[in-house]
Formats: sequence, structure tokens, C-alpha cells
Amino acid sequence: MKQEMLINVTQAEECRIAIIEEGVLEELYVERTSQENLVGNIYKGKVVNIEPSIQAAFVDFGVGRNGFLHISDIEPQYYRQGGLDPDKAFELTDPARPSSEGTNNGGRPSDRHRKPRIGDRPRVKPPIQDILKRGDELLVQVIKEGFGTKGPTLSTYISIPGRYLVLMPPLGRVGVSKKIDNEKERRVLRGVMNALKPPKGVGFVVRTAGTERTKSEMARDMAYLLRLWKSIVKRMRKYSAPIDIYQESDMIIRTIRDMFTEDVGRILIDDRAAYERAREFLELVMPKYASRLQFYDGKEPLFYRYRLEEEISRIHQHKVPLKGGGSIVIDTTEALVAIDVNTGSFRTEKSAEENAYQMNLIAAKEIARQLRLRDLGGVIVNDFIDMRREKYRRGVERALHDAMKRDRARTKVLRTSPFGLIEMTRQRIRPSLRKSVFRDCPTCSGTGMAKTAESMAIEVMRMLQLSVTRDDISRLTITVHDEVATWINNRKRREIAQFEDVSQVELHIIGQDAASPEHLGIEAWEASGRTVRFP
Repeated sequence: MKQEMLINVTQAEECRIAIIEEGVLEELYVERTSQENLVGNIYKGKVVNIEPSIQAAFVDFGVGRNGFLHISDIEPQYYRQGGLDPDKAFELTDPARPSSEGTNNGGRPSDRHRKPRIGDRPRVKPPIQDILKRGDELLVQVIKEGFGTKGPTLSTYISIPGRYLVLMPPLGRVGVSKKIDNEKERRVLRGVMNALKPPKGVGFVVRTAGTERTKSEMARDMAYLLRLWKSIVKRMRKYSAPIDIYQESDMIIRTIRDMFTEDVGRILIDDRAAYERAREFLELVMPKYASRLQFYDGKEPLFYRYRLEEEISRIHQHKVPLKGGGSIVIDTTEALVAIDVNTGSFRTEKSAEENAYQMNLIAAKEIARQLRLRDLGGVIVNDFIDMRREKYRRGVERALHDAMKRDRARTKVLRTSPFGLIEMTRQRIRPSLRKSVFRDCPTCSGTGMAKTAESMAIEVMRMLQLSVTRDDISRLTITVHDEVATWINNRKRREIAQFEDVSQVELHIIGQDAASPEHLGIEAWEASGRTVRFP
């Protein structure tokens, strides 16, 4: 099935990459220059605080916010000597140094990575306060962007992706991606890697893109990654923390590197400078496919040419229509994403049970697509239409599993619950597309709701009752939205007059059309004209 990759960079502030399949937008990536993108970057950081209660450390790695490092993300080499000692910590991982550990030519894993045997003592991680102390230096990689007040998540398990391989220095052996589930193919790939004789003490994992690649292609990718790792080690030894050691490529190079397959028949780029960068990368890494890269110089904007702008504008809608008349409704909260499937006018000529099953199958495919396009993560609860037959429930589960296979983020889908819900999780690496494009409404603070004019009028009347208890107030001016002022002047005219007679306070209610629906401004004065604080 042929795909097309469209890269729009005409606006310097934003880069957008769309992958379409038979005219349908399947994947969308957006990156803005105003938003930092740290995932994949490698830094030399310094421990600034240790929290034994949560078994985590906070690391200053030079970006203004401290990173969060959990004990589960600390590589075992640090257990032996604590902080980073360039002459010891990288004794196993520096390809320029020989080592007795790691992978031998037969591809056998080192003792450090072998499976436990009967009689072995259990390996227990020491507490983090015994591993690290303040001031220790670490080589860390950002694995997750910060959210809100939370800093980025860090790991000392370094991994550097190439086109067909991933260099993982602490691994010390050859591995194959879990996504390649064909055992025969896995054996072939291991054989190719062992034939290349990677340096001892360095680990490599074959990516899914490495299937059916030649030995020379693998060797070229390995040589590139080893050169890159040597330069990282050299820079790490030269500078003290905190300092950036390695930065991931820009989004265009990353996407071509990670997403390009033989199914992509064409790559179109509408910016000359970006086109030249992509061409150089393809000619270096994938010269066989360099001819598929084309510069788009049409008068009509690229995304309009493929009718994507209208579809992108619908990505953020609350309700997504489905084929046949059904729909899904997507609600995002701080803790989870709730998705509800509705039949609407969808009907088949068969039973109600079959009707629900067919609607759920359509919805499962669209749910997976929307999660990719919106880049939603965390806990996701899918409320499908109720079905009584177990066969149909299992069918919807399989459909959702299959639809999620093309997702690059890690996902886990559970079985249907007794309430008919399918719960799942999706890896959250960076803020969702919605968070990148929108901000919380200053009027409703992101709730999507504002108080009615009647509710605000009642609040105003309560304030007036409070002012009666003050002897130092002789004049009040209350500023509210026009609708609230109209409601008070029309429906509370008698109460306002009684208030002025009883309290001897001069009252002015002013309506402002530009004010927010919940705006309530109060100014109070004494008889002498001096302002007083109220309430």
C-alpha cells in the first residue's frame, strides 16, 4: 500500500509532516521553534538533590529545569562507583577500549546480562542514596518531555538510533526489536550482526527497518553510529557538567529516518533549504531511495493541494463523525482520556447486536487513528456500544489491537471489562498536539464553562448584603458583564432600591461588554472620598 510523506516548512516557526495513505491522513507531526524538544538529547548532568522517599534524583543538565531520574533508569555501572568516572564508567562502553565483557564474536551475552541460574544470588538494586550523592556527574538522556511544573524525565540507559540499528552502549550485546516476531528472520538478523563483529562492550539492537537489509547497509549504519559514539565520549571527557553532549536531529531528518519504508512512494518538501538537508541525509544513509525525494514548487500550498488543512482543523473537535452515521466523542482530562462510541444513524439490515458490532469495528480503527493524530497519551478508556456475544467482544478487541500496531508509541490494550469498557495505555512522550496548538481559555480557565448571568447576579447581591455590615462605606461601584448588569437592573431593581434606602450607600452597577462573563469588580469609597478596601 503506497504512502506519501508531505513536509510543510513554508512557515519558519512551524514544521508539519503528514503521512497519507490512499488520500487519508494517517499520521501528523508538528514541531514549533518556540517549543523546546529535548527527547533523545544526551547531556552530562550533575545531581543536585536526592529524594530517598521516592527513590529518585533531580539532575541539573543545563536547560534551566532539573530533570527527574528514577532509580529504575540508573544503569548498573553506577552501582559500582557512584557518579560518572570517565575512565571507569565507560570502560565497557567506549568502542576505542578493549574489554573482557560484552559480546564476543559468537554473540553470547556477557555475565552481566545473562539470565539468572539456579543457585545465583538475587541481584537487588541498592537504594538510590547508596548509589548517588549530590555533586555526582552523570551521562543522561531525555526520554520524556516535562509537563506543566514537572521537569523532563531522564535515563542513564543511553540509546542512539540510526536508520537500521540502535546503538545502546550499556547493553553490551546484539539484540533484535521485539516488533520483529518472525523467529527465522530474527535468527538471520542476529547472524548478520555477528558477522559484522561489533566492538566488544557495545550493544546494538536491530530496528524493524533493518529487516531484509543487506550486510553492507547494516555495516554502513554501524560505522556511522560508532563514529558518533566516539565523538560523544570525547566531548563527555572534555567538558564538565552541566553541558549538552548530543542533540537529536531536526524533525524532518528524524521522521525520514524513523518512518520511511518501501511503502512510502514519494516525499514532497515545499522548502528548498529543508529539501537540500533531506537529500543529503538520504544520499548518505539510503542512497537507493534518494530519487523518491521531490521538491514541491506548486503555486497552491502543499497541504491545501492534498486537502489536509480542513482535516487538520477537525482534529481538535470534540465529536468525530464515522462512516455510516456513527460518531466517537473524545474528552481529555488531567488523568485520562475518555472516548465514547455512538451509533447515531448507523444501521445495517441485520440484528441490533450485529449493528453494534459493525459500528464498534469502524470506531476501533478511527480511535487508533485519532490517538496518533492528536498524540494523546496516558490512560485511555473506550466506551464501545454494548454487545452481549463474547465472540463480538473479542473481535472488537482484536480490531483495536490491529489498528494500534502501526503506532510508534508503546501501547497496552486490556480485555473488555464487565462494564463493556476497553481500557488501554499509550506512551506519553511529549505534550499532546492540542496542548501545543491551544492554551487554556482565560475566561473559563480551560473548563469550557462560565457562570450564567443569574449566578453572577446572585453573587453581586451577596456582596451588597456584606457591605451593609460596614459603617465606613458610603459609595459602591460594581463592574460586571453587560448581561449580568441587565439582569440585575431588570430583575433586582426593587432590592437595589431597598438596599440604598436602608444602608444609605450610593450604588452604581456598570456593565461592560468586553468583560468576561464571570468578571466582578468592586470599588468602595468613604464619605470623604477616600477609597476603602472591600470586601
